[in-house]
Amino acid sequence: MRTARLVCILAAAAALLGGCGLVSSSGTFHDASLPGGEKPLDGAKLVVTSKSFTEGVLLGKITATYLAAAGASVTDLTGAPGSASSRQAQLNGDADVLWEYTGTGWVNYHNQTETIADPQELWQRVHDIEKADYNLEWLPPANFNDTYAFAASTPTAQRLNVKTLSEVAALPVNERTFCVDDEFFSRSDGFLPMLEKYGIPYNTPNGVPVGNVTRMDAGVVYTATARSEPCNFGMVYTTDGRVKNLNLTVLDDDRKFFLPYSGTAVVRGEIIDRYPQLRELLGTISARLTDDLMQELNGRVDIDGEDPSDVAYDWLRSEGLIV
Repeated sequence: MRTARLVCILAAAAALLGGCGLVSSSGTFHDASLPGGEKPLDGAKLVVTSKSFTEGVLLGKITATYLAAAGASVTDLTGAPGSASSRQAQLNGDADVLWEYTGTGWVNYHNQTETIADPQELWQRVHDIEKADYNLEWLPPANFNDTYAFAASTPTAQRLNVKTLSEVAALPVNERTFCVDDEFFSRSDGFLPMLEKYGIPYNTPNGVPVGNVTRMDAGVVYTATARSEPCNFGMVYTTDGRVKNLNLTVLDDDRKFFLPYSGTAVVRGEIIDRYPQLRELLGTISARLTDDLMQELNGRVDIDGEDPSDVAYDWLRSEGLIV
Protein backbone atom coordinates (compact mmCIF):
# COMPACT_ATOMS: atom_id res chain seq x y z
CA MET A 1 0.00 0.00 0.00
CA ARG A 2 2.68 2.45 1.02
CA THR A 3 5.05 1.96 -1.91
CA ALA A 4 2.45 3.48 -4.22
CA ARG A 5 2.11 6.58 -2.10
CA LEU A 6 5.68 7.85 -1.81
CA VAL A 7 8.38 6.31 -3.96
CA CYS A 8 11.67 6.79 -2.12
CA ILE A 9 15.15 5.61 -3.06
CA LEU A 10 18.55 5.52 -1.41
CA ALA A 11 21.09 7.42 -3.47
CA ALA A 12 23.75 6.12 -1.12
CA ALA A 13 23.75 3.99 1.97
CA ALA A 14 23.78 7.06 4.20
CA ALA A 15 21.34 9.28 2.34
CA LEU A 16 17.62 8.92 2.18
CA LEU A 17 15.85 10.76 -0.62
CA GLY A 18 12.12 11.09 0.12
CA GLY A 19 9.92 11.13 -2.98
CA CYS A 20 8.15 14.25 -1.75
CA GLY A 21 10.42 15.33 1.07
CA LEU A 22 13.81 16.65 2.05
CA VAL A 23 17.07 14.72 2.02
CA SER A 24 17.62 13.18 5.44
CA SER A 25 20.70 11.27 6.49
CA SER A 26 20.17 7.89 8.04
CA GLY A 27 21.91 7.55 11.38
CA THR A 28 21.43 11.15 12.52
CA PHE A 29 19.16 12.51 15.25
CA HIS A 30 19.45 15.22 17.88
CA ASP A 31 20.93 14.66 21.31
CA ALA A 32 18.48 15.25 24.14
CA SER A 33 17.63 14.28 27.70
CA LEU A 34 14.44 13.53 29.59
CA PRO A 35 13.16 16.56 31.55
CA GLY A 36 14.14 15.16 34.93
CA GLY A 37 17.44 13.74 33.75
CA GLU A 38 16.26 10.16 34.31
CA LYS A 39 17.84 7.38 32.23
CA PRO A 40 15.46 4.41 32.40
CA LEU A 41 17.22 2.79 29.44
CA ASP A 42 20.76 3.37 30.69
CA GLY A 43 22.96 0.59 29.30
CA ALA A 44 20.48 -0.52 26.65
CA LYS A 45 21.67 -0.90 23.07
CA LEU A 46 18.88 -0.56 20.52
CA VAL A 47 18.61 -0.44 16.74
CA VAL A 48 15.73 1.64 15.37
CA THR A 49 14.73 1.21 11.73
CA SER A 50 11.93 2.60 9.58
CA LYS A 51 10.42 2.45 6.14
CA SER A 52 11.57 5.03 3.63
CA PHE A 53 8.51 7.22 3.11
CA THR A 54 8.19 10.46 5.05
CA GLU A 55 5.89 9.28 7.82
CA GLY A 56 7.96 6.17 8.45
CA VAL A 57 11.16 8.19 8.73
CA LEU A 58 9.51 10.71 11.05
CA LEU A 59 8.28 7.99 13.37
CA GLY A 60 11.74 6.43 13.35
CA LYS A 61 13.43 9.75 14.18
CA ILE A 62 10.95 10.47 16.98
CA THR A 63 11.62 7.02 18.42
CA ALA A 64 15.39 7.15 18.09
CA THR A 65 15.57 10.63 19.66
CA TYR A 66 13.30 9.76 22.58
CA LEU A 67 14.87 6.40 23.40
CA ALA A 68 18.35 7.92 23.26
CA ALA A 69 17.16 10.69 25.59
CA ALA A 70 16.04 7.93 27.96
CA GLY A 71 19.62 6.67 28.10
CA ALA A 72 19.79 4.05 25.36
CA SER A 73 22.67 3.76 22.92
CA VAL A 74 20.67 3.96 19.69
CA THR A 75 21.77 2.96 16.22
CA ASP A 76 19.60 4.80 13.71
CA LEU A 77 18.78 2.75 10.60
CA THR A 78 15.77 4.82 9.58
CA GLY A 79 14.86 5.06 5.91
CA ALA A 80 15.31 1.45 4.83
CA PRO A 81 14.19 1.31 1.17
CA GLY A 82 10.82 -0.42 0.79
CA SER A 83 8.77 -2.26 3.37
CA ALA A 84 10.63 -5.54 2.95
CA SER A 85 14.08 -4.42 4.08
CA SER A 86 13.02 -2.83 7.37
CA ARG A 87 10.72 -5.76 8.08
CA GLN A 88 13.41 -8.28 7.20
CA ALA A 89 15.96 -6.49 9.36
CA GLN A 90 13.66 -6.92 12.34
CA LEU A 91 12.89 -10.55 11.53
CA ASN A 92 16.63 -11.22 11.22
CA GLY A 93 17.33 -9.63 14.59
CA ASP A 94 19.32 -6.79 12.99
CA ALA A 95 16.80 -4.15 14.11
CA ASP A 96 14.86 -3.92 17.35
CA VAL A 97 12.15 -1.27 16.91
CA LEU A 98 10.04 -0.50 13.83
CA TRP A 99 6.78 1.38 13.31
CA GLU A 100 4.29 -0.71 11.35
CA TYR A 101 0.65 -0.52 10.27
CA THR A 102 -2.00 -3.02 11.28
CA GLY A 103 -3.42 -3.22 7.75
CA THR A 104 0.05 -3.94 6.38
CA GLY A 105 0.56 -6.73 8.90
CA TRP A 106 -2.83 -8.27 8.14
CA VAL A 107 -2.80 -8.08 4.34
CA ASN A 108 0.83 -7.92 3.25
CA TYR A 109 2.57 -10.03 5.87
CA HIS A 110 -0.13 -12.61 6.54
CA ASN A 111 -2.15 -12.57 3.30
CA GLN A 112 -5.48 -12.16 5.08
CA THR A 113 -8.49 -11.10 3.01
CA GLU A 114 -11.10 -10.62 5.74
CA THR A 115 -11.93 -6.95 6.28
CA ILE A 116 -11.95 -6.12 9.99
CA ALA A 117 -13.35 -2.64 10.42
CA ASP A 118 -12.73 -2.26 14.14
CA PRO A 119 -9.17 -0.92 14.66
CA GLN A 120 -8.76 -2.53 18.08
CA GLU A 121 -9.90 -5.94 16.88
CA LEU A 122 -7.59 -5.78 13.87
CA TRP A 123 -4.66 -4.80 16.09
CA GLN A 124 -5.37 -7.70 18.45
CA ARG A 125 -5.54 -10.20 15.60
CA VAL A 126 -2.28 -8.96 14.11
CA HIS A 127 -0.66 -8.79 17.55
CA ASP A 128 -1.50 -12.42 18.29
CA ILE A 129 -0.30 -13.76 14.93
CA GLU A 130 2.96 -11.80 15.01
CA LYS A 131 3.69 -12.87 18.59
CA ALA A 132 3.06 -16.52 17.82
CA ASP A 133 4.84 -16.66 14.47
CA TYR A 134 7.78 -14.28 14.94
CA ASN A 135 7.94 -13.27 18.62
CA LEU A 136 7.34 -9.67 17.63
CA GLU A 137 5.47 -7.51 20.13
CA TRP A 138 2.99 -5.11 18.52
CA LEU A 139 2.45 -2.53 21.24
CA PRO A 140 -0.98 -0.85 21.61
CA PRO A 141 -1.62 1.27 18.51
CA ALA A 142 -1.33 5.03 18.26
CA ASN A 143 -4.33 7.24 17.69
CA PHE A 144 -3.74 7.72 13.97
CA ASN A 145 -4.96 5.68 11.03
CA ASP A 146 -3.01 6.13 7.78
CA THR A 147 -5.48 4.51 5.43
CA TYR A 148 -7.17 5.20 2.12
CA ALA A 149 -9.94 7.79 2.03
CA PHE A 150 -11.72 10.12 -0.32
CA ALA A 151 -11.61 13.86 0.07
CA ALA A 152 -13.05 16.97 -1.56
CA SER A 153 -12.04 20.59 -1.49
CA THR A 154 -13.75 22.18 1.49
CA PRO A 155 -15.82 24.53 -0.72
CA THR A 156 -16.98 21.56 -2.83
CA ALA A 157 -17.88 19.51 0.24
CA GLN A 158 -19.90 22.45 1.54
CA ARG A 159 -21.56 23.11 -1.84
CA LEU A 160 -22.63 19.48 -2.15
CA ASN A 161 -23.35 19.14 1.59
CA VAL A 162 -21.43 15.88 1.90
CA LYS A 163 -19.51 14.54 4.88
CA THR A 164 -19.72 10.78 4.20
CA LEU A 165 -19.26 8.44 1.24
CA SER A 166 -22.91 7.41 1.53
CA GLU A 167 -23.85 11.03 0.90
CA VAL A 168 -21.57 11.06 -2.15
CA ALA A 169 -23.40 7.97 -3.42
CA ALA A 170 -26.69 9.84 -3.11
CA LEU A 171 -25.55 12.74 -5.30
CA PRO A 172 -26.68 13.16 -8.91
CA VAL A 173 -24.60 11.06 -11.30
CA ASN A 174 -22.91 14.07 -12.85
CA GLU A 175 -21.51 15.12 -9.44
CA ARG A 176 -19.99 11.69 -8.73
CA THR A 177 -16.63 12.40 -10.32
CA PHE A 178 -13.45 10.80 -8.98
CA CYS A 179 -9.67 11.06 -9.35
CA VAL A 180 -7.68 7.92 -8.48
CA ASP A 181 -4.29 6.48 -9.28
CA ASP A 182 -3.82 3.30 -11.31
CA GLU A 183 -2.74 1.19 -8.33
CA PHE A 184 -5.80 2.05 -6.27
CA PHE A 185 -8.08 1.61 -9.29
CA SER A 186 -6.91 -1.98 -9.81
CA ARG A 187 -6.56 -3.17 -6.20
CA SER A 188 -8.79 -6.00 -5.07
CA ASP A 189 -9.60 -3.86 -2.02
CA GLY A 190 -9.59 -0.59 -3.93
CA PHE A 191 -11.81 1.64 -6.02
CA LEU A 192 -14.12 -0.76 -7.86
CA PRO A 193 -15.16 -2.85 -4.84
CA MET A 194 -15.56 0.38 -2.86
CA LEU A 195 -18.09 1.62 -5.40
CA GLU A 196 -19.92 -1.69 -5.14
CA LYS A 197 -19.99 -1.39 -1.36
CA TYR A 198 -21.66 2.01 -1.66
CA GLY A 199 -24.17 0.90 -4.30
CA ILE A 200 -22.80 2.94 -7.20
CA PRO A 201 -20.98 0.35 -9.35
CA TYR A 202 -18.46 1.38 -11.98
CA ASN A 203 -19.41 1.62 -15.65
CA THR A 204 -23.15 1.76 -15.03
CA PRO A 205 -25.46 4.65 -16.01
CA ASN A 206 -26.85 5.11 -12.49
CA GLY A 207 -23.60 4.33 -10.76
CA VAL A 208 -20.27 5.81 -11.82
CA PRO A 209 -19.90 6.01 -15.61
CA VAL A 210 -16.42 5.48 -17.09
CA GLY A 211 -16.21 9.15 -18.02
CA ASN A 212 -16.65 10.16 -14.36
CA VAL A 213 -13.30 8.64 -13.36
CA THR A 214 -9.91 10.18 -14.13
CA ARG A 215 -6.81 8.09 -13.50
CA MET A 216 -3.63 10.03 -12.76
CA ASP A 217 -0.45 9.99 -10.71
CA ALA A 218 -1.13 9.75 -6.97
CA GLY A 219 0.54 13.09 -6.24
CA VAL A 220 -1.50 14.94 -8.86
CA VAL A 221 -4.74 13.64 -7.31
CA TYR A 222 -4.35 16.03 -4.38
CA THR A 223 -4.04 19.19 -6.48
CA ALA A 224 -6.82 18.07 -8.84
CA THR A 225 -9.09 17.50 -5.85
CA ALA A 226 -8.21 20.88 -4.39
CA ARG A 227 -9.19 22.51 -7.71
CA SER A 228 -12.31 20.31 -8.03
CA GLU A 229 -11.17 19.76 -11.60
CA PRO A 230 -11.56 17.28 -13.25
CA CYS A 231 -13.10 15.63 -10.19
CA ASN A 232 -15.06 16.48 -7.08
CA PHE A 233 -13.55 13.61 -5.06
CA GLY A 234 -10.00 12.29 -4.92
CA MET A 235 -8.31 9.35 -3.25
CA VAL A 236 -6.01 10.47 -0.43
CA TYR A 237 -4.15 9.05 2.54
CA THR A 238 -5.61 10.26 5.80
CA THR A 239 -2.34 11.48 7.37
CA ASP A 240 -0.82 13.06 4.26
CA GLY A 241 0.34 16.62 4.90
CA ARG A 242 -1.34 17.84 1.74
CA VAL A 243 -4.78 17.18 3.24
CA LYS A 244 -4.32 20.07 5.65
CA ASN A 245 -2.15 22.19 3.39
CA LEU A 246 -4.70 22.13 0.53
CA ASN A 247 -7.70 22.50 2.85
CA LEU A 248 -9.27 19.20 1.84
CA THR A 249 -12.23 17.66 3.67
CA VAL A 250 -11.84 13.92 4.26
CA LEU A 251 -15.13 12.05 3.92
CA ASP A 252 -16.19 9.50 6.49
CA ASP A 253 -16.10 5.91 5.28
CA ASP A 254 -19.41 5.28 7.04
CA ARG A 255 -19.88 1.76 5.64
CA LYS A 256 -16.41 0.79 6.90
CA PHE A 257 -14.99 -0.41 3.60
CA PHE A 258 -11.37 0.54 4.13
CA LEU A 259 -9.18 -1.54 6.40
CA PRO A 260 -7.65 0.34 9.36
CA TYR A 261 -3.94 1.09 9.10
CA SER A 262 -3.24 2.07 12.70
CA GLY A 263 0.36 3.05 13.38
CA THR A 264 1.98 0.69 15.86
CA ALA A 265 5.43 0.41 17.41
CA VAL A 266 6.75 -3.14 16.99
CA VAL A 267 9.55 -4.47 19.20
CA ARG A 268 11.35 -7.79 19.07
CA GLY A 269 10.13 -10.03 21.88
CA GLU A 270 13.63 -10.62 23.21
CA ILE A 271 14.18 -6.87 23.48
CA ILE A 272 10.86 -6.04 25.16
CA ASP A 273 11.55 -8.79 27.71
CA ARG A 274 14.99 -7.34 28.39
CA TYR A 275 13.80 -3.73 28.54
CA PRO A 276 10.15 -3.70 29.64
CA GLN A 277 10.50 0.08 30.14
CA LEU A 278 9.98 0.34 26.38
CA ARG A 279 6.26 -0.31 26.83
CA GLU A 280 5.75 2.89 28.81
CA LEU A 281 8.20 4.98 26.79
CA LEU A 282 6.78 4.04 23.40
CA GLY A 283 3.27 4.27 24.82
CA THR A 284 3.99 7.87 25.78
CA ILE A 285 4.69 8.64 22.12
CA SER A 286 1.78 6.59 20.74
CA ALA A 287 -0.78 8.29 22.96
CA ARG A 288 0.06 11.69 21.42
CA LEU A 289 -0.06 10.76 17.73
CA THR A 290 -3.27 11.65 15.88
CA ASP A 291 -4.32 12.03 12.25
CA ASP A 292 -4.17 15.83 12.53
CA LEU A 293 -0.74 15.78 14.12
CA MET A 294 0.70 13.41 11.51
CA GLN A 295 -0.72 15.61 8.73
CA GLU A 296 1.09 18.55 10.32
CA LEU A 297 4.41 16.75 10.83
CA ASN A 298 4.36 15.13 7.38
CA GLY A 299 3.57 18.52 5.86
CA ARG A 300 6.57 20.13 7.56
CA VAL A 301 8.79 17.67 5.70
CA ASP A 302 7.02 17.22 2.37
CA ILE A 303 5.71 20.76 1.90
CA ASP A 304 7.93 23.03 4.01
CA GLY A 305 11.14 21.11 3.30
CA GLU A 306 12.24 20.57 6.91
CA ASP A 307 14.51 17.70 7.87
CA PRO A 308 12.71 14.80 9.60
CA SER A 309 15.24 14.72 12.46
CA ASP A 310 14.59 18.42 13.15
CA VAL A 311 10.82 17.94 13.03
CA ALA A 312 11.05 14.98 15.39
CA TYR A 313 13.21 16.89 17.87
CA ASP A 314 11.03 20.01 17.77
CA TRP A 315 7.86 18.04 18.33
CA LEU A 316 9.28 16.07 21.27
CA ARG A 317 10.44 19.35 22.87
CA SER A 318 7.06 21.00 22.25
CA GLU A 319 5.41 18.11 24.09
CA GLY A 320 7.77 18.48 27.04
CA LEU A 321 9.11 14.98 26.51
CA ILE A 322 12.75 16.02 26.08
CA VAL A 323 15.03 18.93 26.87
